Amino acid sequence: MGLDLNRESKMVRVMDGVVAGTTDQNGTGVDMAGFESVTVVALLGTLTATQVTSMKAQQSDDDGAADAYADLAGSDSGNLDDADDDKAIVVTIVRPRKRFVRPVLLRGTANAVVDGIVAILEPPHRVPTTHDASIALSETLISPAEGTA
Repeated sequence: MGLDLNRESKMVRVMDGVVAGTTDQNGTGVDMAGFESVTVVALLGTLTATQVTSMKAQQSDDDGAADAYADLAGSDSGNLDDADDDKAIVVTIVRPRKRFVRPVLLRGTANAVVDGIVAILEPPHRVPTTHDASIALSETLISPAEGTA
């Protein structure tokens, strides 16, 4: 693995923002074909006191068509603290046993705002990679000089 995530990973937005609530939220499944691992980053907003918020991962052979998503043992991140407003939860799954992986954000007891969730698949079997259509812009700069951006 080199230093260029734009060429050596695939980024996918797997969940848009979700308003304050206590219902669990399933992210979109990502196809792991051609990649060894996926890191899922959930960005959280305001957390109400007594909230119980965590993230886990699930897998499926066919994105839930005939093989329902099932929890991956040990993937639960543990609960955020009430003071963890505007922080992130990160879960990495290396070499899942099935082709599709998705995050599940667990929310309970009191409100938690979700700003969104992004999945980063790496390392690829072939480079360069192409990001998912959910990524509008990406750029790589190598040793850039100071000046106008």
